[in-house]
Amino acid sequence: MSPIKKFFSGITLDMTSHAEKIISAVGGFVGILLTMWISLKYLGAQGAAMLVASMGASAVLLFAVPHSPLSQPWNLWGGHLVSALIGVSCALTIPDPLLSAPLAVALAIAAMHYLRCIHPPGGATALTAVAGGASVHELGYHFVLTPVLLNVFILLITAVVVNFAFPWRRYPTSLMKLSAELKSAKTPAPGKLHHDDFEYALREIGSFIDISEEDLTRIYQLANKHARELAMRYRKLAVGRTFGNDPRDEQWSVRQVIELPGDLHDEQADVHFRIVAGHEQGETRTAKLVDFANWMKHEVTMEHGTWVPV
Repeated sequence: MSPIKKFFSGITLDMTSHAEKIISAVGGFVGILLTMWISLKYLGAQGAAMLVASMGASAVLLFAVPHSPLSQPWNLWGGHLVSALIGVSCALTIPDPLLSAPLAVALAIAAMHYLRCIHPPGGATALTAVAGGASVHELGYHFVLTPVLLNVFILLITAVVVNFAFPWRRYPTSLMKLSAELKSAKTPAPGKLHHDDFEYALREIGSFIDISEEDLTRIYQLANKHARELAMRYRKLAVGRTFGNDPRDEQWSVRQVIELPGDLHDEQADVHFRIVAGHEQGETRTAKLVDFANWMKHEVTMEHGTWVPV
């Protein structure tokens, strides 16, 4: 597809069935019906209209893309509650909405980043706390509990119940179970992926995945690259050899292997080593094979009093 065509048509690869789309719609209907009732009770028409807008956005994530990282419970809880706290604080301390509204959204974005609970509708919740009108402002910090916390709880329970009936889209992702076929399957040798491969995979998954084909290909390529690099590092390991991490690392060191596991394919087996230079020099430590391989950058040797890559 040409860049111009992609610009207008988007990059979404959607292979979801009609049943999947209907389930998403029904879940959204139930969730918003309940949150609308709660919001009207506590905020009146104006405040409910603004808050339910952010809950409507959350409903799209929870019911249309239930396996998205942005849809998971901590993202839902944290995204809305942290944003609500920030929004109310901005509304109480900065009287000019021209400043308090964008500041609330900006601070909510930063907070969600640092707390690892990015949930796009949280920005709308922060905005509602500032621009929701007198009925919202009168609630003060009580706005965080009712209706925000209550609505989030209702959406969460609804998402769990509605999606649980369908094994391929259970929410949250911790309730998903890999099939026995996938658990026993061995990863094949890296190969070139084609568009048909992605269509097949998405049909098998069943639910909508919010990632582009290009990004998925890139992730696959990088994962394979990392796996190949680890395999090469495993082959380099031998008792007596010395290895170093990135010299720019604040905790740079040189480790000499003193004992290796019998099976170098067991990534969780222990590697025993002595630190002969740098951070914690003189100490003897143990690390998992995979952790040691991820840590090491080069095999190194001493030349003219300096450790250099082999």
